[in-house]
Amino acid sequence: MDVAARTSASPPGTAARRAAAPPARGADTPPRAGGSLVWRMPPQLLFVVGALTQYVGAGLAVLLFERVPVIGVAWLRVLAAAAVMAAWTRPWRLAGDGRWSGERLRLVAGFGIALAGMNACFYLAIDRLPLGTAVALEFAGPIAVTALGSRTRRDALALATAAAGVLLLADVHVAGSPAGVALALAAGALWAGYVVLGHRVAADRALGASRQGLAAAMVLGAVALAPFAAPSSVDALLSPPLLLACVGVGLASSVVPYALDQVAMARLPRARFALLLALLPATATVAGLVVLQQVPSVAETAGIALVVCATALGSHVD
Repeated sequence: MDVAARTSASPPGTAARRAAAPPARGADTPPRAGGSLVWRMPPQLLFVVGALTQYVGAGLAVLLFERVPVIGVAWLRVLAAAAVMAAWTRPWRLAGDGRWSGERLRLVAGFGIALAGMNACFYLAIDRLPLGTAVALEFAGPIAVTALGSRTRRDALALATAAAGVLLLADVHVAGSPAGVALALAAGALWAGYVVLGHRVAADRALGASRQGLAAAMVLGAVALAPFAAPSSVDALLSPPLLLACVGVGLASSVVPYALDQVAMARLPRARFALLLALLPATATVAGLVVLQQVPSVAETAGIALVVCATALGSHVD
């Protein structure tokens, strides 16, 4: 995804996952009466539009890599999303009687570092691999968390299916880009860590309310990544068109999909929302084909299909 800001804090099969990342997704909440045009649109359509926006944004980021170093684009994307989310949720004023204790700060900092590291590894991966392949490899992380957490036969089958897909994709690319495969799997591992920490953030009422924990995590993640990435973003910071493009990537890849997800998850049962997650590797493949002219091979298509099947198998609520 890019899954940076559209990941949920829970893996497919327990709460639903996605792209930035609200901690509790797919709750069985009734739809809002009336409301804007967005609230009147079918929630499945909102999900698909958000997914396309997310991965078109990732595809545009790849095009920027020729002008701005990869890590610089990744940081500016995180920074832009953090700025918008902080202005939206005002995390310095926790809901209710919440206070920023040392324990909360450490939890949110870990959450944010996992998020920022996941985004950085993902962007470094899509600089070396096709977009759909990188997303499919990254899915190994949350699928593993789900399977190892529930240990049902269905989730064990999902893990085995995902492993087969990952091995097939790795076999296709490890000779040409072992670093790309390693970075995509590292992004998946960080995504798994993000899932685990996200559960803890969601369990804290003050942090989970209005996604303030997520916003604070984005800010702290951007700060943590700055020493490594900010120097690489100088060219973009000195060029208004490049800076605007990088900010646009952040909005397209994180803020817009995240906002649409909020509406979709409020109107869909959790299991159905989780099932839609299976579309993401396929959506990323389509975006890569359209934006970057990345045509998957037969083996890549089979590997991505296996990951899609694994996600669908794991998308249930016990």
